Amino acid sequence: MPNVTQKVWLTFEGGRQNEPCLWKMTQAFPKVQFDIRQASVQADIGIMAVLFTGEEVDVERSLALLKKLGVKVDPVVGGDLIVG
Repeated sequence: MPNVTQKVWLTFEGGRQNEPCLWKMTQAFPKVQFDIRQASVQADIGIMAVLFTGEEVDVERSLALLKKLGVKVDPVVGGDLIVG
């Protein structure tokens, strides 16, 4: 099965910015790669632009797990994430 890449914004609120949500995702889906392209973390919110790459079913399941952990997951619409 070919790999896919999904570009998403992750929003961590309600204390989730202090929890290892991405680490938990990597433990459940070790074949899904993620590349943080941009991030801003404050005391009450964290926002990250992330590229997820892997088999489509694994990427979808990993994003579903993040949602289950209370992370808001929004697709990037139009444009590209930061290059470089």
